[in-house]
Amino acid sequence: MTASALPSGFRVGHWTDPHGRTGCTVILPPPKSRGSVDVRGGGTGTRELENLSPLANSEGPNAVLLTGGSAFGLAAADGVVRWLEERGLGRPTPSAAVPLVPTAVIFDLVEGSPAARPGPAEGYAACQAARAEGWKLGAVGAGTGAAVGKLFGRHRATPGGVGFAATTLADGTIVAAVAVANAFGDVIAEDGELLGAPRDDRGQLVRTSDLLGSMPELPEFRRFGAAEAGNTTLACVCTDASVDKRTCAIVARMASAGVARSVDPAFTPIDGDVVFCVASGTQPPAPPGLAASWTIAVLGTAAASVTASAIRDAVRKSAGVPNP
Repeated sequence: MTASALPSGFRVGHWTDPHGRTGCTVILPPPKSRGSVDVRGGGTGTRELENLSPLANSEGPNAVLLTGGSAFGLAAADGVVRWLEERGLGRPTPSAAVPLVPTAVIFDLVEGSPAARPGPAEGYAACQAARAEGWKLGAVGAGTGAAVGKLFGRHRATPGGVGFAATTLADGTIVAAVAVANAFGDVIAEDGELLGAPRDDRGQLVRTSDLLGSMPELPEFRRFGAAEAGNTTLACVCTDASVDKRTCAIVARMASAGVARSVDPAFTPIDGDVVFCVASGTQPPAPPGLAASWTIAVLGTAAASVTASAIRDAVRKSAGVPNP
């Protein structure tokens, strides 16, 4: 499966290890993009997120990296930094351009080989593979070893993966999202039905939120080990809107509502949920007199919608279920 319809100038690349069941996915925005982040999960693994704070002295990222390998996978960002440095991309300093590559991980070490994890060479390869369209979806890149609905462990979960969704606003602004679905909770369809969830002894999908209250009585819960407690939903909202870093922070926060719409439960202590927002600014600014709060509300609403759709798309693409 492939995706397109990114805002102009954005590219996405994967490195995939199908045998080790891991990988990484890089989002490369146009130069001078701005960005921020919203962190909701209680078990995150990240790098350089502090630089995306509206209070930090930097405007935005040169790349966003989503990677498997848990904390080990953070090393893949070194390869992205090298790729950017070779092209003179980064924050200008008297000595060199210093790339900013905020990174977030998923835990996939129980899939395939625990010794397989993305490193610098793999991050570099993902950049080399980046393209504006035609990049793959499903069990690829950072979503290679992803699964959702892990109440009973990975062996009874539903495959997760990488998903994508985009929309075009009335003024021509594009709002898109790349998501990696690796949640503890279920992925919920638009009509409230289960797309991805744990399976019971008969192989039927069951709703996690209906079972959590009785979990102490379930033998599966007693076997629920720390190694199984690696769960994360990651998303990167990409837009060509002309907005500042503070607005990106608000849009990322609103986009997290898309996680809550499509994942149940979301933002648990054993999830590392992180949502980025990157804006290239290639669209004309909002007309004079249009309230800034209105612009933010429109962007944030669209961001939440495409984030939810991208998470659902990740499960559909990995499981072979068509989008509605």
